[in-house]
Amino acid sequence: MLEAAPNGDCVIDDTAILVALDFGDPDADESLEELRRLTESAGVLPVGVIQGKRARPDAAYFAGSGKVDEIASAVREKQAAVVIFNHDLSPAQQRNLELQMKCRVVDRTSLILDIFAQRAQSHAGKVQVELAQLERLSTRLVRGWTHLERQKGGVGLRGPGETQLETDRRLIGKRVKSLKERLVKLGRQRQTQRRARARNAVFSVSIVGYTNAGKSTLFNRLTHANAFAADQLFATLDTTSRRVFIPEVGQVVVSDTVGFIKQLPHGLVEAFRATLEEAAQADLLLHVVDASSAMRDQQIEQVNIVLAEIGAAHLPQILIMNKIDNVNLLPRVDRDEYGKISRVWVSAATGVGMDLLRLALSEASQPITAQPELVL
Repeated sequence: MLEAAPNGDCVIDDTAILVALDFGDPDADESLEELRRLTESAGVLPVGVIQGKRARPDAAYFAGSGKVDEIASAVREKQAAVVIFNHDLSPAQQRNLELQMKCRVVDRTSLILDIFAQRAQSHAGKVQVELAQLERLSTRLVRGWTHLERQKGGVGLRGPGETQLETDRRLIGKRVKSLKERLVKLGRQRQTQRRARARNAVFSVSIVGYTNAGKSTLFNRLTHANAFAADQLFATLDTTSRRVFIPEVGQVVVSDTVGFIKQLPHGLVEAFRATLEEAAQADLLLHVVDASSAMRDQQIEQVNIVLAEIGAAHLPQILIMNKIDNVNLLPRVDRDEYGKISRVWVSAATGVGMDLLRLALSEASQPITAQPELVL
């Protein structure tokens, strides 16, 4: 559906009508803006938006019949190639809508999966994305996987009386099993690396946060690395780790992780569990927040929900209030009732406040790196 340019940017080769229905969500406007940014991140140009209010989704079309006609008219008028819903659709709803629209219909989860498929660079990232895609598509099979049969040779593949659909499901199941075995192996490799760091008493820090909060920019500023960073959703999928020297602490391992988002598909959380374990095993989380966003409190909440899912809710956490240059705020640190640094206000883009971040890392690492006193 989408292509990537040689420089990594997305090539816009599709136009889309966006559909966002309000079921009483107070964040409906912000959610629509997020859908627009997701669409652009996927390399698709939004050419129209259809909104509406409903008490509950329609069983057959998700939207009501009148709204479906309105969407179809917009598709014809704008000559759009795809309709993107800001919601999850059932397989039946998706098929029914495509018959009515005479074009592709994509839901929010499929859109996010498409972005992930474009951005994954490492072997682990590609395996995780493919696993999430296959597990989702296995519930939506409509004679669409015959190419997998051709890859296996075709002749003699099917059992007696086996239907095409059964063959497709069996092939996908076999591929899913293979991908899960690979992820287990990759997980063991990461575990070995973490044990080595633990033996060397290396303080480990994971950078987490909502997508596009500036995690990779902060990572680059802190470690002098050149990880890909861009003003787009899910610019980073693959975990990158670097060592950085912090005065009075020594070597610290800092890891950049995939961004989180509202309604992050559960299948993606499961598939990326091996990668996200890097965050769950850290000594400290730097939770990067876009301080200029009107939705920053809700974004903090969404990140904490995912952290709880991967078993990282108990870890020490410092909020890094990033992009203060966008709202003309000064760098500072906030301390909690115990005197510990709880928030650091910085601009990763300009470097303002990075000295305060290093101070926070130095203070936070003391209980870990300090040697216990001998009692005589």
